[in-house]
Formats: sequence, structure tokens, C-alpha cells
Amino acid sequence: MIRNLRPSPALVVGALALFFAIGGSAFAVVNKTAVAQQRCASGAVRGLAYVTGNSGKGVGNIPQVWQSGGEFFGARFNCNGGTVQVRNDGNGTDVRFVGNPGSTATATPVQGSAAGISVLRLPDGSFHVETAGDAPDSSFPTRAIPFLIVVF
Repeated sequence: MIRNLRPSPALVVGALALFFAIGGSAFAVVNKTAVAQQRCASGAVRGLAYVTGNSGKGVGNIPQVWQSGGEFFGARFNCNGGTVQVRNDGNGTDVRFVGNPGSTATATPVQGSAAGISVLRLPDGSFHVETAGDAPDSSFPTRAIPFLIVVF
């Protein structure tokens, strides 16, 4: 019996679909990576601060006036190149990313056990961060522990 070596229509359509899918994905990847992401673009990380406090004294000993010295941060980044500042307001820590358009932030404690952390955007554009720790009497007192804040 002689065998028919012609491809079936389903094989042709499937091969073309595979070709265009692979080619289109390659085209998209090349074009996406060729264009650099804008530093302060919507959806990008616009700011980051790992707030540690000064000279091993902890976050609770940050002064009540704005500080931008490197001794208060483990790391910091502001998408527009502006300074990152921190201060203790007595009820928590305020972090300001000068000139940053970001309006949403999230934070996480870096050391110690914290039952919770909250971030609130203040009218001046800075972010107020409070951490609460586990207490034996379940009162959840505010604790000054190092934290990482990320602004979007």
C-alpha cells in the first residue's frame, strides 16, 4: 500500500499557529526589553526605605526632626533621585520621599516578631508607619522595630 505523504490541513494550521505564537512572543520580548522602564512610571517601585534607626540605638531613638543621614537607613531609594527622610513623631515613624509621586505604600517588619504593621499616607505626602508587637497582656503596644517600606 502506498502511503500519502501530504500533511493534513489540521497539521498545517497547527504548525502555522505555533510559528506565529513563538514569533509573536519573541517579538514582544525583544521590544519590551529594548525599552527601558521609566523610573517613576505608574506600577513601578517608586521608593524604598529600610529604616533601621541610628547607630544600633533602634528606630525608637530617631529624632523628631526630619533626618536623611545614611546611619538611619539600611538601604534607600527614591525614583526621582530626591532624598529619603525619616523622623519619630512619638507614635511611630514618618518616612518622606521628597518629590516622589507615589501615593500607595506597604511595609513589613524586618527584625523581631510583630503582630502587625500599618502604613498611613499623611497630607504632606509622607508615610506614617506603626508596628505592634505581641505583648503578654494582649495590649499590642507600639514597638519601634526596623521595617522596610515600599512606595508604588
